[in-house]
Amino acid sequence: MSGLLLSLCLLVTYTDPEGRMKYDCDTPQGKLCPRARSHLEPYMLFKGFTRDRGWYRIVLSRKCASGKGKYNGKGLGPQARSTQQSKPESRKMAVSAEKLFSLSGLFAVYKPKGPTSAGVLNLLKERLLAEAGVQTNENKRNKVLKIGHGGTLDSAAAGVLVVGIGKGTKMLRTMLAGSKKYTAIGLLGKATDTLDATGKVTEEKPYDQITKGDLENVLQKFIGDIMQVPPLYSALKKDGERLSTLMKRGEAVEAKPARPVRVYNLSLQQFQPPLFTLDVECGGGFYVRSLVSDIGKELSTCATMQELTRTKQGPFTLEEHALHEDKWTIDEIARSLEHCTSLLPAEPSHKKLKTEHPGETAVSCEDK
Repeated sequence: MSGLLLSLCLLVTYTDPEGRMKYDCDTPQGKLCPRARSHLEPYMLFKGFTRDRGWYRIVLSRKCASGKGKYNGKGLGPQARSTQQSKPESRKMAVSAEKLFSLSGLFAVYKPKGPTSAGVLNLLKERLLAEAGVQTNENKRNKVLKIGHGGTLDSAAAGVLVVGIGKGTKMLRTMLAGSKKYTAIGLLGKATDTLDATGKVTEEKPYDQITKGDLENVLQKFIGDIMQVPPLYSALKKDGERLSTLMKRGEAVEAKPARPVRVYNLSLQQFQPPLFTLDVECGGGFYVRSLVSDIGKELSTCATMQELTRTKQGPFTLEEHALHEDKWTIDEIARSLEHCTSLLPAEPSHKKLKTEHPGETAVSCEDK
């Protein structure tokens, strides 16, 4: 071995200050000089060997410097043999990583009730990086794989979450400002501080006098271009912090002023007092929680949202396009991207598009 290591040192050439080639090495036999190591190590790593304490021993599994043959590997340590045996798996991982980082475009995933939109995005990213065998620092995940979503879906809500990967993240603003469809279940007679079932009850009023006809008539007032006050518990920001974060800390927060929003369609699907079910199609910046609350006020009672499901965002539907967690693989996403590309305009308008409401942005996975 020491003869081989010395020959490796002698094979390394360098140029002295006068431009003459030098082949000499003053490193003792049995050791690799820094110059030899600096030349050999990149080659070793390129060939799939690991950088461990005894990495130089693996040289024996390669052709000898003398060119007389290949070492049979019997004298290799367990770590070196393990490295040799895992080469097919390493190549497979390399192919997966290359495919992962070549993904680009928009696709949709299913967000269940409970986790935040950012939490779902983080889980998706971790799954993809693990499949590709990419190990990253927790604080630098966002720099390794570019990924984001096109609009927050409340943690208590479920449904379609549009995801951009690679250059597709530049197209997310089109999803933010585009149309969305929801199915919402409202509860008459109760109001909460969050305007949904997760909050504390702040008010209770009778609702027995309300009929299905009353509710259908009131809905007509909320179709078209209307003014809406956003909920205090929301992703909108004040001085760089989300209103919901400030509220949870117990800080006083003033309601945002009413702003223009658009409702394309609004219909009553079911009425079983105190519950009622709505189908809503709206534009960007719209809060279904606020809609349900405002409907209760128009009926001279109060109401809060019990359940919310986003059934469509842009061209992506819940039934046809949203990938469930068991489909969060590199190959499945690649197929979904290929299919979803046909749903998007040939020349996306995201380059010149501004969101309807400056307080909302397409976010990366590091946003909470």
